[in-house]
Amino acid sequence: MNLWWKIDKQLKEKNLTIYELTKKANIAQNTLYELKSGRANDLRFSTVCKIADVLGISLDEFRTEQKKEEG
Repeated sequence: MNLWWKIDKQLKEKNLTIYELTKKANIAQNTLYELKSGRANDLRFSTVCKIADVLGISLDEFRTEQKKEEG
């Protein structure tokens, strides 16, 4: 599961757009669009911290693989 997938999942759960996230986190929109398109594979630590703060989640959410539910 890549970083974009985890961010996108949180955006959907929080009903936020990329635009709203980038404005609240004070980061460039292009940063997330490049991650989404696959042109970038990762982000700076400081950027990930800003995103986590806006989404109200722990950095661990971006580190750990989510386990598939059984059954």
